[in-house]
Amino acid sequence: MPARDTRYSDHGERHPARATAISVAAAVGGFLFGFDTSVINGAVDSIKSHFSLGSGVTGFVVAVALIGSAVGAWYAGMLADRWGRPRVMLIGAVLFLVSSIGSGLSFSVVELGIWRFIGGLGIGVASVIGPTYISEVAPAGLRGRLASLQQMAIVLGIFVALLSDAWLAGGNGGALATTWFGLQAWRWMFLVGVVPSIIYGLLSLGIPESPRFLVARGKDEAAAKVLRRVLGETPEQIDERIVDIRKSVTREDKPSFKDLRGRRFGLHPLVWVGILLAAFQQLVGINVIFYYSTSLWKSVGFKDSFSYTASVITSVTNVVVTVIAILLVDRIGRRRLLLIGSVGMFVSLAVMSIGFAQATLVADSKGVLAPQLSGFWGVATLICANLFVVFFGASWGPVMWVLLGEMFPNRIRAMAMAIATAANWIFNFIITVTFPPLRDFSLGFTYGIYALFALLSFFFVLAKIPETKGMELEDMSMDTMTRKRTKVG
Repeated sequence: MPARDTRYSDHGERHPARATAISVAAAVGGFLFGFDTSVINGAVDSIKSHFSLGSGVTGFVVAVALIGSAVGAWYAGMLADRWGRPRVMLIGAVLFLVSSIGSGLSFSVVELGIWRFIGGLGIGVASVIGPTYISEVAPAGLRGRLASLQQMAIVLGIFVALLSDAWLAGGNGGALATTWFGLQAWRWMFLVGVVPSIIYGLLSLGIPESPRFLVARGKDEAAAKVLRRVLGETPEQIDERIVDIRKSVTREDKPSFKDLRGRRFGLHPLVWVGILLAAFQQLVGINVIFYYSTSLWKSVGFKDSFSYTASVITSVTNVVVTVIAILLVDRIGRRRLLLIGSVGMFVSLAVMSIGFAQATLVADSKGVLAPQLSGFWGVATLICANLFVVFFGASWGPVMWVLLGEMFPNRIRAMAMAIATAANWIFNFIITVTFPPLRDFSLGFTYGIYALFALLSFFFVLAKIPETKGMELEDMSMDTMTRKRTKVG
């Protein structure tokens, strides 16, 4: 077997337009991901008031979409291996479209929960298929940057959701105000999601199938056509690439979850690394900022109008630092970014924990006691909340998706990615549903828990995460990835 032609990656880097274009299209699913998980931010207080809900039920209504996302993510890999990547993207778009309409028109909390669960199914599908597909079409030298587009789309979705929430609430006298067609503003916050879901569905119809899926189906000619179209490779390079892909995916039996089994609690160690990586991304509490930031800032003394503004500022910060991460991930590597992010998140969360511990309980107009921050600690906490977003957005936000999309071997990638992403959604659910009662108990204690997980994530990366910068997907095997521990530097 001849040595690998290194011109493959170089050629891809010199002609990135096609790979970038289809990666952007695939990443729109991440926009739906971010939009759906944050649009509830501006509506949560109105939903609580409109349906007269307690903190526990409110948290469940917010988090029920995450259960759907975990279920959707679990089955996404299986469906993608059976039907192909673009078809499953289309399914995700349809599910989110139906959910946006149903959520906006719901007239009972049970109905709203059902529609949000359905939307979660679509988001779970998109969260798996996007990074999987991008990693399979991108050249090795650009894969980190292109896979980071998933996170860029997520943060843009968060930004648009928070911006539209602020506009709908601010321009109509609050989220409970009656607006167009007699619907309250919080309902329109959900209905806006119809637009990106239609765009995602249309884009999924226009992108090519993954060459690795095609080779697995014995469609070498179609795979060669995609490689030529996406990377502009020469016939010789394409032939060599297809041979490599076929070796990594060919097998007599169909892929199944049996391929992921191992001696470590029933799963291969590499799968556990992916699960823990996905879990730590949520256990630091990042989505508390995006799900509850508006009500959080109101609860510590900021006025309604500034609470919406602060949430938008946080989302803009997230967009900016994600751009920085995209520029750095293929230069300084995945592992180093994660380590830097863990340290920064720990310090920021620790200060937030101390700051919230200084809050005093003040009775509001209804006589309900709520924590209130002012002076130095109010400013320090707001600054550290944004620093936390900076460190997360420049590291754990995009890098987790990059690693999950590339760290698993070809023949089990979709299924392993599905399990890890399902774990991400499950821990997202746990953090989201526990935050309201934990907030009522003690914000200082709550953020102290998140700070502890940020610290633990540093040692996890140090011990378990390999560097995958510049590696071809065909070079990644279960044993290679679990043994590989390159130095930071």
